[in-house]
Amino acid sequence: MPKIELLFWSGCPSHPEALELLRRVLRERGIAAEVDLREVRTDEEAAELGFPGSPTVRVDGRDVDPDGAGAPARLACRIYRLPDGRVSPVPSREQLEEALR
Repeated sequence: MPKIELLFWSGCPSHPEALELLRRVLRERGIAAEVDLREVRTDEEAAELGFPGSPTVRVDGRDVDPDGAGAPARLACRIYRLPDGRVSPVPSREQLEEALR
């Protein structure tokens, strides 16, 4: 089973949407892995975890959005780029599915 983490900052409202999408993708793919939810509370913790914003989803320690993973660590909302170029507050289904392959 893959190790799946969802790191979030409570000041950002999009982590419930990301968790719902992640759980739906896991269910549809028949993956019974648990999602480890981790709240990031301080700038120091964000720096220690390499947290580029909320929500951050990692599969086996790898960010589902490698391009965004290099952003500065901070307590902030994260922006994801969708395949069509638009921005989103949560990763795309495609990013999640690719990370779970």
